[in-house]
Amino acid sequence: MSNVKNYTEQGGERTVIGGTLEIASDGKLLFDGAQLQPAVNQKDSTATDVAGLVADFNALLAKLKAAGLMK
Repeated sequence: MSNVKNYTEQGGERTVIGGTLEIASDGKLLFDGAQLQPAVNQKDSTATDVAGLVADFNALLAKLKAAGLMK
């Protein structure tokens, strides 16, 4: 049994990260050619009605899309 936590299987079809994946400051994480990045923080909702909750939820969706985490 191997003690290697991070490895790429023979043929390169699958990479397993069992340890830490660290992206250096000049590194990029791409998905389908688009760069992924952390989403801007979404404050906790203080909505008191459904319309306010919808607005907060739509703001969250917009931030996730802008970060490249949703299409």
